[in-house]
Amino acid sequence: MSLLIRGGTVTTAEESYRADVYCADGLIQAIGENLDVPAGAEMVDAGGALVMPGGIDPHTHMELPFMGVRSGDDFFTGPAAGLSGGTTMIIDFVIPAANERPLDAYHVWRGRSEKAPADYSFHVAITNWSDQVSEDMATLTSEHGINSFKHFMAYKNDIMLDGEHLMQSFQRCRELGAVATVHCEDGNMIWLLQQELLAAGITGPEGHPQSRPPEVEGEATNRAIRIAQLLNTPVYIVHVTCREALQEITRARMEGQRVYGECLAQHLVIDDSVYYDPDPVSARAHVMSPPFRPKDHLRELWRGLQSGNLQTTATDHCAFCNADKEAGKDDFTKIPNGTSGIEDRMSILWDQGVETGKLTPNEFVRITSTNAAQIFNIYPRKGAIRVGADADITVWDPQASRTISAKTHKQANDFNIFEGMTVTGVARSTVSQGNLLWHDGDLRAEPGKGRFIERPTFGPAFDAAERMRNQRPWRRVERSEAAE
Repeated sequence: MSLLIRGGTVTTAEESYRADVYCADGLIQAIGENLDVPAGAEMVDAGGALVMPGGIDPHTHMELPFMGVRSGDDFFTGPAAGLSGGTTMIIDFVIPAANERPLDAYHVWRGRSEKAPADYSFHVAITNWSDQVSEDMATLTSEHGINSFKHFMAYKNDIMLDGEHLMQSFQRCRELGAVATVHCEDGNMIWLLQQELLAAGITGPEGHPQSRPPEVEGEATNRAIRIAQLLNTPVYIVHVTCREALQEITRARMEGQRVYGECLAQHLVIDDSVYYDPDPVSARAHVMSPPFRPKDHLRELWRGLQSGNLQTTATDHCAFCNADKEAGKDDFTKIPNGTSGIEDRMSILWDQGVETGKLTPNEFVRITSTNAAQIFNIYPRKGAIRVGADADITVWDPQASRTISAKTHKQANDFNIFEGMTVTGVARSTVSQGNLLWHDGDLRAEPGKGRFIERPTFGPAFDAAERMRNQRPWRRVERSEAAE
């Protein structure tokens, strides 16, 4: 099967130009005008549209067991919904239980993901520490194509990693050439504030943001970055939501440290007023961590994207139904944390970013696809329109619009936090591995067509960091010298 996308404007992170794109055998085979293609190739009319690399969502949670329930979208329904919105690949998370080996958990998640309709990969969380965990990290990088490990500084008494073990895991990441990704909220601070709020009789959803103020995220972000600085470990801060965290990332990047920042589409357009909604169902539905922030923080996040201090956009897609959220109706600490977003991320970013002049179309491609591919070492296989790249392509209609609603979305949950928003910018067609899986409202996703994408580690660059560390000017001071 071959496919010709004709009449569009190829739009990448670097440039825009008029060309047709021919795909066969899962790859982009030719780019240019008046291409000579075999008879029988399927045609996609991209007239008036942009031909862009398929979106990469680097932060999702499909089928996640969490707080006594399981997130609603599985590895078929979630990625299929993503295809309808222009996303062709996800990087999900393997999250071991507190006493579970990372390698064992990885195999469990690989089993769950066999139904995926489009390509995917995994970050693996480090939720405990031992010599066995260290060995598993080496096996995951060398044999299974994992080059990033997740660390939770939140969720005390569950999957939170303490300071000593955080340092040990960061050090191991550096040794293996892997990226340390971090959920930056101080779990001890959160636990203390939660107890104070409950004791004061604050049990509703409004207690969630009050127990996780920006200072909690800012402090943890600074600590993670400083540890990474000490150990020469590249660090990727997930779901940045506030000025305090962004300031720490910006400072570190200005000092030459290898720090990357991710923000969520949700946090760019929704503020913390949602937690005070008189409808408790709606208020609970918005509970995610970190929480939504006051509007002035939203402006700072947009500036972070514009300046390049935030490089990627994700969704942290972890959709729970209203019945699951009701578990916390009398205690906000028991509300399952998570919202949806994989289907709507790219339209939200186009509408609120490109249409408002905050972003150019090329910058849009950069933050929705190319940067993630580069940071996690799958570029130019992904995140690019070039000969030899995977034929993961979105034909983007910049003029079309749609109204977001739980009644019409493809996600497997009964609430959409973007409910009622009319957005400009829609995926007209989505191509995965050269196959047309979404076209003019017709979703053609099939279970099991997705591939696990291995991501090589970063050997040479990390070797340089290791050499620099070994050249630290350690100096023993003799007692006589010290006395002087």
